[in-house]
Amino acid sequence: MNLYGVRAIYKFEMARMRRTLMQSVASPVISTSLYFVVFGSAIGSRMGDINNISYGAFIIPGLVMLSLLMQSISNASFGIYMPKFSGTIYELLSAPVSYLEVVLGYVGAAATKSVILGVIILITARLFVDYDVLHPFWMFAFLVLTAITFSLFGFIIGIWADGFEKLQIVPLMIVTPLVFLGGTFYSIDMLPEVWQTISLFNPVVYLISGFRWAFYGVSDVHVGISVGMTLLFLTGCMVAVWWIFKTGYRLRS
Repeated sequence: MNLYGVRAIYKFEMARMRRTLMQSVASPVISTSLYFVVFGSAIGSRMGDINNISYGAFIIPGLVMLSLLMQSISNASFGIYMPKFSGTIYELLSAPVSYLEVVLGYVGAAATKSVILGVIILITARLFVDYDVLHPFWMFAFLVLTAITFSLFGFIIGIWADGFEKLQIVPLMIVTPLVFLGGTFYSIDMLPEVWQTISLFNPVVYLISGFRWAFYGVSDVHVGISVGMTLLFLTGCMVAVWWIFKTGYRLRS
């Protein structure tokens, strides 16, 4: 494996984060902090506990997952789209690096940036709401696994998109509604039975549920199912990336 090539791509993408700290770090942290202020402090103080957890603490895993998913997709999609937009993608494809090394560089950098952001948001949340982490290892494992999975998903979107507008369609029109309807602000047990069944078709439910279990030991679905669904989606993304490079879909034309 050409580790020099992987490191070059990785360092280039990480350097872009340092050049755009306001956009990459400050903006999502401030946006999430507003959720903590409004829902955690203002509204949360007037609401009862959910599963013996204060409302402000209950929504923390969902809000972290919201930022993590959006930033993972954004970082990875923008990272691979820009070489396509500028025409330097052909230099990348002709360089002595394999497709696997290209993916490792871009997805690794996007996942790293998302994990760093997730940790910063968790630290920031402590300023507004008290919370506990019962299973810190599994919390970090879910954080990393989700960041890698959705960075791969964002990589696919970046290759598929042929304009800046398309980079935002999936995150804004699909991912964001799924997160808000996936138990970010409530437990799906609070819904009528028919809507509980419908919610189980939302893949984000399993991500948020597993992540919340790592914090408080409670979840809407079994944690094993949450891990399995995440790994299933990760496998699907890996197969899609393999097919893209095998066929040259939107890379050679």
